[in-house]
Amino acid sequence: MKSRLEDLPTFETRRATVKAVHYNLVQVALKRLSSPMRFALPKLRTLDLHLEKDAWIVVDKSLNDIPVMAWVDFDTAGRASLHEDIPCILKIYHSHAGMLIEKVMEAMTLLIGEQLDLPDDAPAKVLPLNKSAK
Repeated sequence: MKSRLEDLPTFETRRATVKAVHYNLVQVALKRLSSPMRFALPKLRTLDLHLEKDAWIVVDKSLNDIPVMAWVDFDTAGRASLHEDIPCILKIYHSHAGMLIEKVMEAMTLLIGEQLDLPDDAPAKVLPLNKSAK
């Protein structure tokens, strides 16, 4: 699916960051459950979330899976610890997609948590390690 993104014009492309808890949760789910993964987003009628190791894509299934937005190019090369946020590129293909970012992240966390059979507050319990501890 990521290869299709290169052929489409974007409304906006910007540098962004993904919270470490979201990134880590997706990577665990992709390894434990299946890769790629696809979820219907609750309360967002025709939108699905397609997750791959190197791209998270929100698509409109009523329009032949046209992308609405996509997080790509996750920069994990210099990542020193699991609690650091991940820089990436956010590609926006629809003028109102920016309003959905928080809803998509919230839905993604809940849906993956259900698939992994995690308690509802499990991702919130992940705490950063003390950098001074050895």
